[in-house]
Amino acid sequence: MTSSSRAFLKFFNPKISPKRISHIGHSNLIHLTPKKRPTSRKCGIAQDLSLLSSSSTPIELISYETKHTKTMDDIFVQHSQKLELFRHVLRNVADLEALEGLNMIDAAQRLGIDYHFQQEIDEILHKQMNSIYVHGDLHEVALRFRLLRQQGYFVPDDVFNNFKESNGMFKKALGEDIKGLMSLYEASHLGTEGEDTLVEAGKYSAHLLKTSLPHLDHHQAKIVGNTLGNPHHKSLASFMARNFFVTSQGTNTWSNLLKEVAKTDLSMVQSLYHNEIVQISKWWKELGLAKELKFARDQPLKWYIWSMACQADPKLSEERVELTKPISFIYLIDDIFDVYGTLHELILFTEAVNRWDIAAIDHLPDYMKICFKALYDMTNEISCKVYKKHGWNPLQSLKKTWASLCNAFLVEAKWFASGQLPKSEEYLKNGIVSSGVNVVLVHIFFLLGQNITKQSVELLNDTPTIISSTAAILRLWDDLGSAKDENQDGKDGSYVRCYLEEHQGCSIDEAREKTVNMISDEWKKLNRELLSPNPFPATFTSASLNLARMVPLMYSYDGNQCLPSLKEYMKSMLYETVSM
Repeated sequence: MTSSSRAFLKFFNPKISPKRISHIGHSNLIHLTPKKRPTSRKCGIAQDLSLLSSSSTPIELISYETKHTKTMDDIFVQHSQKLELFRHVLRNVADLEALEGLNMIDAAQRLGIDYHFQQEIDEILHKQMNSIYVHGDLHEVALRFRLLRQQGYFVPDDVFNNFKESNGMFKKALGEDIKGLMSLYEASHLGTEGEDTLVEAGKYSAHLLKTSLPHLDHHQAKIVGNTLGNPHHKSLASFMARNFFVTSQGTNTWSNLLKEVAKTDLSMVQSLYHNEIVQISKWWKELGLAKELKFARDQPLKWYIWSMACQADPKLSEERVELTKPISFIYLIDDIFDVYGTLHELILFTEAVNRWDIAAIDHLPDYMKICFKALYDMTNEISCKVYKKHGWNPLQSLKKTWASLCNAFLVEAKWFASGQLPKSEEYLKNGIVSSGVNVVLVHIFFLLGQNITKQSVELLNDTPTIISSTAAILRLWDDLGSAKDENQDGKDGSYVRCYLEEHQGCSIDEAREKTVNMISDEWKKLNRELLSPNPFPATFTSASLNLARMVPLMYSYDGNQCLPSLKEYMKSMLYETVSM
């Protein structure tokens, strides 16, 4: 067996069947630091269960028998051959027919396998920058615009001027071009602040697409509806890939080849996820906090989902496992502040985290001692791993982000204990920190270990816009859901509630509209950061973007306070197979 084949076998482990992890509960995922918790937990594919409930059997990795090795060797060879074949076709087609090359890149990205062809995509799109003003139909211009912006090229929005009337409005004749309108709508989500053309493009294309739905056949209507509900730039490719299998009807050879590659790839990644869940379950059981902190949530699978979404590249397996650990502590500490600790105890705990001295915690209650020691040990262990692997000790940055999180939690605890709501702007400024996003992205940056310099670390420690915008998107989405939840006890507050208190006479619909517009503005700020030079690696900016993409899945509550979209995502990523 070749060394590359051995690497593949390590990556693809069919011994861990979805049935072997079917005991793991995966109902509602709440966000990193949930401001409001559903009062009902009845919904879900299964009840909220720990990865390691007392009734569950540990999953053991079983060594491969000779026949399995032979089968895996064959699969690896075939998969590698198909990858190389598509790579060759992509290069040739893009040279001969630019639009078809763009369509191929778009398909690879929608199937979540573009990481295999990143060099080819970079080269093709770099050449495409010379063609941004070349005349083409709406689909071609809009697709080129979106793909280039996604790649970090700042293409001006005046490329759409050819599709406008003399009065500056988009041409009415575009209403007959459904494919072009879908591409225009997709492109509009890459807008930044002040780009009115893209705002108008989004509104215009959305209106025409919605009015077209009754006149389309079932298949076309499904594609249009999916585009309106899940624009590519704001959706997780891993979640939407299976839908793309169903809705795309490629009649060319490359389309079928790409689907075959994607099907094998998705199965490989699914098996990799199963392996990672085994590692996390082992860590969580050995940590023992589920027994010691019985008031806190015991949901390691839920915490892992965040890692899985943020760091989608299969090569980042170790990073996903390590990231799940600090995410679990965000949840645990949030439970201490939200449901268990007294205000006096919370002040003591926050002071301890700020001091970061394991020898000075004797005055803490026992449950806080246990939590702090586990946090202290976990942070030191991650710092050691980062230093050994990447040559930089991140301990000071990690300590700072944990202290900032607890400080923000304490501010909220004091607000709500006093019964006085802050101004909406003050609430959001603190809520950006208490969202937990900064903790997650700081850990991601150091775990990735790329471009770690004094400049990048200093910028990271100051919470740059690429972090704060993602955090604001999360916080505002959460509060938007909280505002219409009539079953909450009202102790936690929300941006909508603070805004209503501050603006007497404003209706809840007006406050919600304000919040929706603010989310849109934060996306524009995030888009600007993705297009602007910065010292952060592409893997880090991608993680920030994926975290923002994950947010709608967390807050699309139905009438039963359940998250059907999120449940579907977990099923598709961990359990279901793909059919051609």
